[in-house]
Amino acid sequence: MRVASSFFRTIYGEGTAINVLFIGDIVGSTGRRAVREVLPVLRDKYRPHLVIANGENAAAGRGITAKIARELFDLGIHGLTMGNHTWDNKEIFEFIDDEPRIVRPANYAPGNPGRGCTIIKNGKYELGIINLIGRTFLPPFDDPFRTADRILEEWNGRVRHVLVDVHAEATSEKISLGWHLDGRVSAVVGTHTHVQTHDERILPGGTAYVTDVGMVGARDSVIGMEIESVVRKFRTQMPVRFVPAEGKWQFNAVFIELDDETGGARSIRLIRHFEDEWISA
Repeated sequence: MRVASSFFRTIYGEGTAINVLFIGDIVGSTGRRAVREVLPVLRDKYRPHLVIANGENAAAGRGITAKIARELFDLGIHGLTMGNHTWDNKEIFEFIDDEPRIVRPANYAPGNPGRGCTIIKNGKYELGIINLIGRTFLPPFDDPFRTADRILEEWNGRVRHVLVDVHAEATSEKISLGWHLDGRVSAVVGTHTHVQTHDERILPGGTAYVTDVGMVGARDSVIGMEIESVVRKFRTQMPVRFVPAEGKWQFNAVFIELDDETGGARSIRLIRHFEDEWISA
């Protein structure tokens, strides 16, 4: 167990733990089925106080609907982050302004519907959530570094624990944001590339970090999509409609233990399960 950083100790002192389970990008119906099967077991095993998931691919791989959001909330997920597919399912415009448990990237252009940050509560436990999107190999969104700085300045210590979902393509951009926010937030977790990275650590300032949590979706796929269509796209460079793959699932998440008093991270653990192994367990 890592001792919290001097920065967090100076601000808050020592204390007990708050447990957070963050589930990687949920892709299509296969990903939702995996959440239904795995989450109840993980809740019993890890006893998370708060469960957060990336839901931008939950509806057929592109966006989310009100029905699917309700389904995920009913399964015990307390908050959903989004990403570059936020607006792909146009139904979201009908409910995102009224759903404080969903956050889209905060560095979208001013005036976009929804919110880029929120505070999720479960009883006495609360967690600030900030969603950022990268700019490398993605459209030219606003600066995620300055956006994060602005939100933290506006919150001004209003919430002790803060988790940042960095939805970005380039590993270097995610890592840079991790270092930029070290000591100022509880955790920085990467999403979007759908492949779990094994670089989880507690940064020197006390912030838990991982470059990519990984996805929840079909194991035999190309980052959740049908293999043949993605291969055809690479081979021909022609437009191809990507469809989420079906079949046996994989489930990727991280479990983060935060100090209830300091706001810093005590530990971060990767979680990875496959349906074949799950059935035989």
